[in-house]
Amino acid sequence: LSLLGPAAADFRVKFDVETTGGPSSFTVLVHEDWAPIGAAHFKELVQAKFYDDTRFFRVIPTFMVQFGLSGDPKISTEWRSKTIQDEPVKVSNKPGYMTFAKTGAPNSRTSQLFINYVDNGRLDGMGFSPFGEVEG
Repeated sequence: LSLLGPAAADFRVKFDVETTGGPSSFTVLVHEDWAPIGAAHFKELVQAKFYDDTRFFRVIPTFMVQFGLSGDPKISTEWRSKTIQDEPVKVSNKPGYMTFAKTGAPNSRTSQLFINYVDNGRLDGMGFSPFGEVEG
């Protein structure tokens, strides 16, 4: 996992992944103007190497893929308490867009993320604010 580009404004993060078909990668372009709080928190998590050696733990082909639980319980506990404020949904949850998962409680975003496989515009009214998009 590596941060690509300048530290200010939009930035890219490359994810190196192991699949049943072998090694692969994908890049997420983060748009700070879409969800500034989410984008900043994601950058902090990436720089802390939180997502290194994590797994996709929820895959629903007609919905989304979810990840963001550390394999180290101490790290998960540390970040679980670092919730971030909700923010307005500026762009819809379209295929390939990345969003923080949250509970039904206000301001409950922590480290878990999901990437939409389909148009999940119905999530917009629930406060799921996309902050990035998978490129390619």
